[in-house]
Amino acid sequence: MKLFKLQDRIQAFGRRSRQRPGDPRGILLISSGGLGDTVLFALILPRFMDLAGDGEAVTVLLRTGSDKMAFLFPPGVAVEFVEFDRFRKDLTYRRDTSEWLFSSNFRLVVNTDFLRHPHMDEALVSSCEAAEAVAMEPRLWPKYGAELKAAREKYDRLFESGATHIDKVLRWHQFANWLSETEAPLPIFRIPDDRLPPPARQPAPRVIIQPFSAVHEKQSPVDLYKRIIEALPGGTSIAITGAPSDLEGNSEYKELLDLPHVEFDGATFFDLVPRLRAAELVISVDTACMHLAVVVGAPTLCIASAAYVGEIVPYDPSLAPDNIRVLYQTMPCEGCLGACSLTPENGMYPCVARLDADSVVQAACEMLT
Repeated sequence: MKLFKLQDRIQAFGRRSRQRPGDPRGILLISSGGLGDTVLFALILPRFMDLAGDGEAVTVLLRTGSDKMAFLFPPGVAVEFVEFDRFRKDLTYRRDTSEWLFSSNFRLVVNTDFLRHPHMDEALVSSCEAAEAVAMEPRLWPKYGAELKAAREKYDRLFESGATHIDKVLRWHQFANWLSETEAPLPIFRIPDDRLPPPARQPAPRVIIQPFSAVHEKQSPVDLYKRIIEALPGGTSIAITGAPSDLEGNSEYKELLDLPHVEFDGATFFDLVPRLRAAELVISVDTACMHLAVVVGAPTLCIASAAYVGEIVPYDPSLAPDNIRVLYQTMPCEGCLGACSLTPENGMYPCVARLDADSVVQAACEMLT
């Protein structure tokens, strides 16, 4: 038996004889997704907050890194985060985190994720020993099938949210309806202006391009972005955005900075929002920056892979706002959720490599004008 499992059992045994002061109080919402998921979760978070009683605190637990998008959350939410890798490997950190969750004595814990890991977010739920714990039936994961099945016992209620491929926001919406026993209208795909910094003042029309992805195979070639930039009207100010490490790790994109009116903007997500709101157009791969641009209202062209068709991009037609256009190459294997089974083409997923460059350039020019 692995040491962290043995430690979990010892802690669980010790909790049986401990009394926590006071009645259970407060709601914990666990959202273990990445940056992009956290942007989308911000749209539906008010629905889950409605589960709180009068004066009851709501805490959102995120994984480390995703808290960079927590500024999109409504006021009144407490945000905590857990270093997932450390939680699995560092026994002292795991023990202390579990102890904090147990001591918090939550009335209700809601695991909002469809994809869950039995040794991480499921273990966090178990540590809470909450008065009530609810979740969706988890996505099938062959490697951890038996452990996920056993983890079902941690929950008082489980919601059957449907097939593997359902729009992520729509799945959350249906889950919130089930929890609240109400049929609420679909969420508006926009963060209210009063929760955002005002648009920046721009001396010239500005286009923001985010060409980087954590998955290198999702990135389109530099030549495509050259063509886009050269096709834009003269005098357009262009910013290539991303973390400084993105540019260093993809040095071939540095040649874009040699083009007229092009600069690099390495702003944090919070500092980037005013620029996004003022932009005439945002062009991005299907990544967190793209979701951020959409929810703050920027006209957005997404150059997507086909990996998340049916779950993330394109958004479900019932939810999709009119400020986004998604281009992707349809494939028989689309919706693979990132588990590409095909041989890369020129270092890209085939669905990315086969995107029609002329269509992308034309779409950028049409949206800008």
